[in-house]
Amino acid sequence: MKNIVIFLMLMISTGIYSQKQIVWFDTGLKVQYGAAGLMNSAITDSDEYNHKIGKGLSYGGKIGINFAYNGVAIDVMKSSFTQDFTKKSTNSISTIDYSGLDIYVLFRNAKNLGYFEIGPKLALVKKVTNTATGTETDVTADYEKNNIAAVLGFGANIMGNDGRFSGILGVRFEYGITDLGLKDNMTSPVQDVSIYSDGYQASHPLFAGVVFELNWGIGYFGKAQCGARSKFIMF
Repeated sequence: MKNIVIFLMLMISTGIYSQKQIVWFDTGLKVQYGAAGLMNSAITDSDEYNHKIGKGLSYGGKIGINFAYNGVAIDVMKSSFTQDFTKKSTNSISTIDYSGLDIYVLFRNAKNLGYFEIGPKLALVKKVTNTATGTETDVTADYEKNNIAAVLGFGANIMGNDGRFSGILGVRFEYGITDLGLKDNMTSPVQDVSIYSDGYQASHPLFAGVVFELNWGIGYFGKAQCGARSKFIMF
């Protein structure tokens, strides 16, 4: 509940700006792929484990509410990542498989066929499994139900530029601000309490990768002629 309140506050602060411009709307389909996983200093500092960066995939859609070149982009994406941790003494591999639903509320500036975006993401955890010695265990209960991340991205149009349709390629970086693990269950993410011999350390989700978006302009509110009442006009 605390994380949801923080997210709503960030969402409100992201959307606080106004310009006397015609408001226009767009929508799109998007997919992103890149390096992803959990960063936990207890593991990275441990002599017992090799810490590997995993691979993450997300896909979903967006809707944009825009004022001239500035706007708010709301993305809803299904996400997943897989990450391996190797215990040196036994050469055994512990694999984390994560799936969730991500909600982004980002300030976006798009100008000169490029864009810049920044803002918060709320990640809703759906399922986490740990596979070790051939046995898969559902460890969803070892993790918080949601996580808040900071998001930064930028890119450019690679096809189309008339406002009706465009293909956009960019990069996106995400850092989980809040802890995804549970302090009263010190076995995540490798199911080994010994990694916390010097005290509990937080698990922060990370992502860095490319994002591709197919975008369609929906329409805008404007005046068809001088003095006429504002109405919605399709592109």
